[in-house]
Amino acid sequence: MEYWDLLTLQNTIKDGLYNLFPERVWVKAEIAAVQARMNGHCYMDLVQSEDGKQLAKVKAVIWRTTYPMLRAFFKDATGKDLEAGQQILVCAQINYSELYGLSLIIEDINPEFTIGDAELKKQQTIKKLQEEGMMDLQQKLELAAIPYRLAVISAPDAAGFGDFKRHLTENQYGFWFEVDLFPATMQGESAPESIADALGAVEAAAGYDAVLILRGGGSNLDLACFDDYGLALAIAQCGIPVFTAIGHDKDYHIADMVAYRFVKTPTALADEFIQMYMAEDERVSSLGARLRVAFAAKISQRLSALDEIDRRIRAADPRAVLNRGYTLAVDPQGRVVKSAKGLKAGDRLTVMMSDGTVKAIIEEVI
Repeated sequence: MEYWDLLTLQNTIKDGLYNLFPERVWVKAEIAAVQARMNGHCYMDLVQSEDGKQLAKVKAVIWRTTYPMLRAFFKDATGKDLEAGQQILVCAQINYSELYGLSLIIEDINPEFTIGDAELKKQQTIKKLQEEGMMDLQQKLELAAIPYRLAVISAPDAAGFGDFKRHLTENQYGFWFEVDLFPATMQGESAPESIADALGAVEAAAGYDAVLILRGGGSNLDLACFDDYGLALAIAQCGIPVFTAIGHDKDYHIADMVAYRFVKTPTALADEFIQMYMAEDERVSSLGARLRVAFAAKISQRLSALDEIDRRIRAADPRAVLNRGYTLAVDPQGRVVKSAKGLKAGDRLTVMMSDGTVKAIIEEVI
């Protein structure tokens, strides 16, 4: 029975590959993983996918003699480092090792391809949403002054969700929030549909003031689902204000664009809601202070009016008149005598003075 020993088989494959690809070739692929080592080399996993399924995968390397130059060239053209999720077009030498198998040695890269592929797809999705009037739909919703009931869409064991909830509920001011988790897949092919389903569940539950979509960072490949048209449509059409906190400072997705509001991280989103409570607390305190001032002014005004009435009453008091040296005469029926007319000799009068009264009989009316 004829057979090949392993080394001979490997060498034969190696020779065949070198004969088939004697020159460098341009290869289109997606970066699945990238790692720059301390020794200066950069190692990558390159894949080709379709509908979320990997069809091919290969190891690649950029040697340290080439990597600094290629990295600077790529970043200058695209504004980004080489990172997972990017579609790249590279010029590579086919390499085959009897111990490590097939790999690509990358010697050049075309940054224009990377810019064009990812950006074109994103811009097409944005344009479609704009034409459908979806980009600003969330902005027409009204957020409660104190958003108390919060529905969070996240993976249950995600660090981002844990950081958010701890930061929110353990705030130093003692503000209280009701936070309910609606679990969803937050990366990969099934993520857009899973998040959209969770949005539907929140709306069906009713009573929530806001929906929060949390994802604590990740590679571009992990976060690509947040540029999905279907997910963006679900966010835009949600009847509750949707807040997003997806990724880190460098990430900005279509999901962020259509949301009611977006921040960079889950912790920053917790601060956003705490700040809303602080602003409302300050507004109420200010209103209370203004009411106290207004009430005090009104009381002072009323007291002044009462003092004026009291002054007038005291001034009109007959006793005050008597104290000034005047007298008051009344007839036997107690009626004040204001005129001599009608009086005659023999009539009796009571004359009131400040220190007593005098009974008198009229002798003569002059």
